[in-house]
Amino acid sequence: MDRRKFLTYMGCGCCNIVLTSCGTTPITDRKQLKLIPEAKLNAQAAQIYEKVKNDEKLITEGKELKNIKEIGKKMQDSISEYFIQTNQTDPTAYFDWEYILIDNKKIKNAWCMPGGKIAVYTGMFEVTKNINGLAAVMGHEIAHAVAKHSVERASRNVVINVATQITDVLSGGKLSQVNRTTGMNTVGMLTKIGIFNPFNRKQESEADYLGLIFSSLSGFDIRETPLLWERMKEANKGKNVPEFMSTHPSAENRIKKINEWIYEVMINYPPNKIS
Repeated sequence: MDRRKFLTYMGCGCCNIVLTSCGTTPITDRKQLKLIPEAKLNAQAAQIYEKVKNDEKLITEGKELKNIKEIGKKMQDSISEYFIQTNQTDPTAYFDWEYILIDNKKIKNAWCMPGGKIAVYTGMFEVTKNINGLAAVMGHEIAHAVAKHSVERASRNVVINVATQITDVLSGGKLSQVNRTTGMNTVGMLTKIGIFNPFNRKQESEADYLGLIFSSLSGFDIRETPLLWERMKEANKGKNVPEFMSTHPSAENRIKKINEWIYEVMINYPPNKIS
C-alpha cells in the first residue's frame, strides 16, 4: 500500500474513533474525548489504591481522618443530589468512595483516583488550616474524578501515540531519526509542552471551578479557597516552574480566577438540601 492510501485509511479510521467517542464534562459542558472505558480505569485505580494502602503508613483513627471522611460524605451526597435535582446522569453513580490519611508531613498533597479513591497526606494540614480549607482541597481533587479527567488524558495519549507513529511512517522515519540524532525524545518533549501541559492546565482550572461548586453545594465556605491557595503559594515559594512548563496554572492565575468565580458559584450553587 502506498503512503497516500495509508494516510487516507488511517485518517478516516482515526476520525471515526474521535467522532464516536466524544462526551462532555459535567456542569461545564466542555467537549471531551473518551476512548478508554471508565470501568477499566476505575478497576486499575482500585488496584493501585490497595497497593498504596499496603505500602504507606496510614493513620486509621483520630480527628483528622474523621474530618476527611465527613467532608467526603457531604460532598458525595451533595454531588449526587445535585444531578438528581437537575435531572442529569450522576457521574459518580458507579464510584466506590474510599478515604485514607497517609502519615507523611513532608508531602503537602492530596489526590482522588478514578472511581472516588481519595488520599490526603498529613503535610496538607499545614496549609489547609481549617475545615473549609480541607474541603477546598478535597473538592478540587474530587472534581478531577467527577469530570473524568483521567479517562480524557488516557484517550489523548492513545490519539497522540497513533498520530506520531503514522507521521513517522509517512515521513520515512524522519521523526525517529531526529530522536536518534538529538539523543532525546524531541517529538515527545514538544508534544508535552505544546499539547499535554496546556491541556492539563485546562483540566486544573476546570477542577478549581468544579471544586468550588462541590464545596458550596456541600455547605462549606468557599471564600476560604483563595486564602488556601495563598498559603500554598507561600509554602511553595521559590519552587514554581514557568507556567508553560507546568501542568498546573501559576498560583497568581489560579487565585485570580477563583476570586472571579466565588460569588457566581455562591449564588448559583447554594448548599443542597439532601432529600
